[in-house]
Amino acid sequence: MRKLLLSGISLLGAGMAFAQNRFPKPDFESGYQYPDIHYAVPNEDLWLVVDVVALVALMSIVAWAAVKRRTREPILWVSLISVLYFGFFREGCVCSIGSIQNVALALVDDSYRIPWIVFAFFILPIIFAFFFGRVFCAGVCPFGALQDLVHVKDFKIARPIAILLGIVPWVYLAFALLYAVTRSRFIICHLDPFIGIFRMGGDIGMITMGAILLVISVFSGRPFCRFICPYGAILGLISRFSIWKVKITTYPCINCELCHNACPVDAIQAPYSNKVKESRQRGVKRILMYLIVLPLLIVAGALLTRMVSDDLSRSHKDIRLYEMVMAQEENPQDVLNLELEAFYGQGRSIDELAAKCDAIKADFKFYSTIAGAFIGLVIGLTLIQLSTKRTRPHYEIDHAACVACGRCFSYCPQTKKKPETIK
Repeated sequence: MRKLLLSGISLLGAGMAFAQNRFPKPDFESGYQYPDIHYAVPNEDLWLVVDVVALVALMSIVAWAAVKRRTREPILWVSLISVLYFGFFREGCVCSIGSIQNVALALVDDSYRIPWIVFAFFILPIIFAFFFGRVFCAGVCPFGALQDLVHVKDFKIARPIAILLGIVPWVYLAFALLYAVTRSRFIICHLDPFIGIFRMGGDIGMITMGAILLVISVFSGRPFCRFICPYGAILGLISRFSIWKVKITTYPCINCELCHNACPVDAIQAPYSNKVKESRQRGVKRILMYLIVLPLLIVAGALLTRMVSDDLSRSHKDIRLYEMVMAQEENPQDVLNLELEAFYGQGRSIDELAAKCDAIKADFKFYSTIAGAFIGLVIGLTLIQLSTKRTRPHYEIDHAACVACGRCFSYCPQTKKKPETIK
């Protein structure tokens, strides 16, 4: 027993001595210096290069499959790879959608240097859209790919309602740029509904929103891409002018309606015959009315957002800090929050903070005016789109809405026929 007790005391002493040597460090007086400890970290630059190579390779495959071969199977594989790699493995970052904010900030702030990888993810899908259409949206974007993979049944949304909902991405874009250029926050990153799913954790509200969008995606094609995504709106605008456009078939359309029913995003417009011919005088009056209403909507949007610019500026941390400081000065409290403790602890001047807030509010007033004018322009053009109809003898692809998913290719009977049977 005595030997066991002595052994225990010895082990305890050794453990205490080891603990003293471990923390805190002994203060040597012999001039001894601890060596620098270097930890091996992953080569992130290599992964960034892999990201860009994968981005270009996958978009090239989609462009080949959608524009050249008109087949869906490679696009389906690209969607699966994108969800696994860009989604779950890279956790949705770098994100082409969020890169809009970085580019906007870099354009107005010379002190901000945009990371090369962010700019690459912003510009490369745009370049591909100019040449081949929205091949990035087809399956390379993990957000769009995830929605496409779970899609099962098409429930069509009335076209006028879909056109009106199409205003939302542009409004979202306007406010995202407003908050980015004023250095307030990157709202696209904060309101990302799928990042929580890919990272398997995060804000419960955004995860719930992502889950709801996925459930809707089962029954209606890509609700996020069509009615929320601001980057998709930009790519859609560019795709109107793409050099090589997606075609369902190279043979004459027989108006069988099969492609229209198969399209999950309602990007195939049905034939339309303008049976009620409009008189020339009435057409001129309608165009003049549009020319009058459109500037009024632009001015109204600019004035409205300018009026609420002070309220919008409260999203900036310095504006909120100033309001807390003034409240503290008027009604002093013994217990301060972290922001106020940091402010008073640093010995900052209230006048200096007030001057900074005045500059921030001036920026908000200027950029809010531009954002409101842009929103008014979008609303005006949308109303014009709703009220004008063009005669179409056959089914046609709306290239701004088409995401090049390839679901319509296999439904076209003309494609299945041999060339000699086509008359």
